[in-house]
Amino acid sequence: MSNSHCTGTLKKTSTATSTHDVTSEPVFDLASLKTEAAVALGLWDKVRREGWGALTAAESGSIGGYVSRMRLMAKRQAELSN
Repeated sequence: MSNSHCTGTLKKTSTATSTHDVTSEPVFDLASLKTEAAVALGLWDKVRREGWGALTAAESGSIGGYVSRMRLMAKRQAELSN
């Protein structure tokens, strides 16, 4: 079983079959967003002490939801400024 974690930066990718223009989307540092989410949700102390793997599925889902909302808000903000 592989132990994959979301670390590093979110990269823009495109494929020949894609009709979605990813070049207009902001690039995010996923590690920073995850850390910001953990702090905002009161989970950072647990992550610092025990690592990301110690989070429950519900806690991880909360962080993922927070990160998704932040990305969506940033995307909408970028669209409004254009």
